[in-house]
Amino acid sequence: MGVDVGATLAKLAVREPGGELCFDFLPAGAVEAVAHRIRTLSAARVGLTGCGATGLAEQLGQPSARIVEFDAWGRGSKELLARQHEDADAPYLLVSLGTGTSVLQVEGTHTLRLGGSALGGGTVLGLGVALTGCESYEELCKLARSGRRGNVDLLVSDIYRPGEVPIPGEVTAASFGNLARWLTPGSSGAAPAHGDPSRREDLASSVMGLVGENVALISCGHSTTAGIPRIVYGGATLRGNPALVTVLMGVTAALGREPILLEEGGFAGALGALALAEA
Repeated sequence: MGVDVGATLAKLAVREPGGELCFDFLPAGAVEAVAHRIRTLSAARVGLTGCGATGLAEQLGQPSARIVEFDAWGRGSKELLARQHEDADAPYLLVSLGTGTSVLQVEGTHTLRLGGSALGGGTVLGLGVALTGCESYEELCKLARSGRRGNVDLLVSDIYRPGEVPIPGEVTAASFGNLARWLTPGSSGAAPAHGDPSRREDLASSVMGLVGENVALISCGHSTTAGIPRIVYGGATLRGNPALVTVLMGVTAALGREPILLEEGGFAGALGALALAEA
């Protein structure tokens, strides 16, 4: 089995005797519960990766292999791509949205971290909860699905007439910019005539837009520099979060790149730790 212990979640990948893969996750802070799960499964080999791997290894009290997390993500993403019938051999950028975000170049057996962002699942949950009062990540994601970002974000069409600038009107000019106009109408003319910025679902949707657009822009920038058009998105932040996925995929495609959503992508690191421990 492989375990990727991040800042928020501990992701588990288990290969059954017949070769079938099983995935699960637990809170990263529940180290004893994670260790107990590993002992219960009696895995022949255990690969550990992530920022909490050292602490888990100490708690576990049995032999385990420590895997560099970038290597684990690269290896695991290749296996997941192959499982969903995508080309796992051609180079691609792997964008892992965990608590924060990392952008990796995966080419053959080599994985190189190109950069990243402090915007990620921690931002989504922390800012989302602060703005909406949601009590869980699942509630926040559900709320965002029915929201309208344009009620909170300032769009190009809000400040320019059609044809005045060579930018589509639906593009975001300023995240949360319409909210600012509601709060300080005297600084920018009358408050917007449409929408209500106090709607929780609109605020939740705007948080997803803020993170999704900026992560996509950063990823596409690295894609241009590296000369690699394929961008594979994974990470636990995308699990059950269609609002964020839609923004990521849409912005990436609009910028001429090839976006691929990695199924079960939150477990890429755990699966890579498993595979490398088996090697």
